[in-house]
Amino acid sequence: MPQKNRNVTEVYNIQVFTDAGDYFGDVEEAVLQLPNKVAGWRIKSTKNSYLSRVLGGARGVVVPHQLVKAIGDVMIISRNAVPNYEESLEE
Repeated sequence: MPQKNRNVTEVYNIQVFTDAGDYFGDVEEAVLQLPNKVAGWRIKSTKNSYLSRVLGGARGVVVPHQLVKAIGDVMIISRNAVPNYEESLEE
């Protein structure tokens, strides 16, 4: 299946999930590297997201682009991008 190119702004505000199915947060913006390359994604902490439980008062995190598995109607990221993922599952 051919890869569909997307405009970076089309990805803003879409929901982000881990590859384990947990809601992580929402895309806030792209972190760009010259020339015209996405280096990462700033994910904002939202109500009921994994980030809001883990980060407390922090606004969000930057996920390196190489940890993004898929972008469609939602973004899927590797659980390796999640701080303390294994520990949170044990709670």
